[in-house]
Amino acid sequence: MNLDALYSKLLVKTDAKLALIVLDGLGDIATKSTNYLTPLEAAKTPNLDALSKNSAQGRMIPVAPGITPGSGPGHLGLFGYDPLEFQVGRGVIEALGLGLELKAGDVAARANFCTLDAKGIVTDRRAGRIETNVCEELCDVLSKKIKKIGDAEVIIKAGKGHRFVVIFRGKGLEGPLTDADPNREGALIPVVKPTNTKSAKQKKAAKLIAEFYKAALPLIAKRKPANGFLLRGIAHQPAIPTIEERYGLRAACLAVYPMYKGLAQLVGMKKIEGPQTIAEQFERYAAEFDNYDYFFIHYKYTDMHGEDGNFEAKKKAIEELDAALPILLKKKPDVLAITGDHSTPCVVKGHSWHPQPVLLHSDFSGADKLERFTETGANSGSLGVFEAKFLMRLMQANAKMFDKFGA
Repeated sequence: MNLDALYSKLLVKTDAKLALIVLDGLGDIATKSTNYLTPLEAAKTPNLDALSKNSAQGRMIPVAPGITPGSGPGHLGLFGYDPLEFQVGRGVIEALGLGLELKAGDVAARANFCTLDAKGIVTDRRAGRIETNVCEELCDVLSKKIKKIGDAEVIIKAGKGHRFVVIFRGKGLEGPLTDADPNREGALIPVVKPTNTKSAKQKKAAKLIAEFYKAALPLIAKRKPANGFLLRGIAHQPAIPTIEERYGLRAACLAVYPMYKGLAQLVGMKKIEGPQTIAEQFERYAAEFDNYDYFFIHYKYTDMHGEDGNFEAKKKAIEELDAALPILLKKKPDVLAITGDHSTPCVVKGHSWHPQPVLLHSDFSGADKLERFTETGANSGSLGVFEAKFLMRLMQANAKMFDKFGA
C-alpha cells in the first residue's frame, strides 16, 4: 500500500474547518546588509506574535533539497500533491485562472511582455511592470491581427500587469515544451523546443510557436517598454484528482492573481471572486465560513517585492497582512497554517531553494512557546524540517481526520 492509499484508508469525516494562508515567497535569508534580519524578522507583527506562542513552527522544503521551485510546484506541494509526480505547466494554470476553458489538445503558455533592445536582447523581463490596461491594449492588438497560425486557432487573453496567456488550439498538439524565456536579462529569447524529441505533436506545437513569434513581434516592435514577450510553462492540461476526491474536503480559493486561481481550480477548489485586498479576502472568508471545509488564501505581494529586491516593501507587505489577521481570527478555523509556497530572498531577487517557515495552529498542534513567527524561530520549532507535500496531512491530523493505524 502506498502512502496516499494509507491516508485514504484512515480518513475520518469531521466538521473541522481548515485554512491555509500563503504569503507568496515569504521565506528570506539574513545578510549583513540587513543587520542579519529577514523581512519577516524586521516586520512588526503583533498578531502573528500572539498566535505563535500557542502554535507549532518549522521549515518546509518545497520540492527537494537544493531545488528552486516555480509557483506551480510550490503550491501543489502545499495542497499535498507531490510536485515531482504532478507536474503542471504554468500556462495551464494561468489560463484556468483567467477563466479560460481548456479543451483536449490545447497547448497553453504563460506570457510576459518584456523589453527588447535593437538586437533582440531582453533588457527587462517584465517591461517595467506595465499597468494592466497597457497589457490589455497590447493583447487586443495581437488578438485582432493573429487569429490563426497554420491550422491552429490562437487565443490571447490579458492577465494582471505585464502577464497574459496564449492558447494554441488545434489537432495534433501537445506539451510540454521548453521556455521562450532566458529567465534573465541580457540574453536573446530562446527558440522553443520539444522536451521529447520523438513527439510529433510537440514538434508541431514548437513550430507553431516559432511562427507565432514571427507574426507577433513586428506588431509591437515600436511599443516600448513592452516591445517583446516571453512564453513559459508551455503545456497541456494533465489529469489531477481533486481535493474533495483526495481529502474529502469542500475547498475554496481566495486569490487576486489569475495564476493562483488557476492552481486552485486545477485541484477542484471553488474560486471566490471579488476581494482585492487581504482585508477583503479575510472578510469574505468569514462570510463563506459555513460553506466550505478548507480555505486557501493567497497573498502575492511578499513575493513581488522579494523579486524586486525591495526589503522594506516586503517587510511592509508582511505588516499589512498581520494588521488584517484579526478579521480572520474572529472566525478562527480549527486548523490554521501560515507559510509561503517558497522563499524569495531580496538578495536573490527571485525564487530560491531555502526552506520556507511555517506556523501550524490548532487545539492539538502543541505550543512551541516561541515569541515570534520568524525563520530563526521556525528553525527550533517542533515541526522540524519536512517536505511541503506533508503539510496537508499534518493539517488533517490536527483536524482529527485520521483513524489510528494498526492495532
